[in-house]
Amino acid sequence: MEKTYRWHKVAESRAELMMGGKNLAQVRVAGKDLCVALHQQQLYGCSAKCPHAGGTLHQGWVSALGELVCPLHRYRFSVVNGRNTSGEGYFLKTFPIKEDDDGVWVGIELT
Repeated sequence: MEKTYRWHKVAESRAELMMGGKNLAQVRVAGKDLCVALHQQQLYGCSAKCPHAGGTLHQGWVSALGELVCPLHRYRFSVVNGRNTSGEGYFLKTFPIKEDDDGVWVGIELT
């Protein structure tokens, strides 16, 4: 079954996200804090907190392999699908992001 999303505008443009040198930003969407990561010119969205110990993910970094690295214990997660790549078995909830002429949008799944 195809997922249905409600799309929330988080920025007028990618530049407004102010990602800095670590290619990460935190945004608030529908009452939730989310992390936005930039890898190979593509934006990805995920939970703002690491599922291991609650590290604030936008304070980490994105590796050359497209892994979001938690600043607390260096747990690594794929920015594409949220899967833990360092072997601990955790995963991040991911959120689709789309960009168009009207801005940057994050999709929250309708239940």
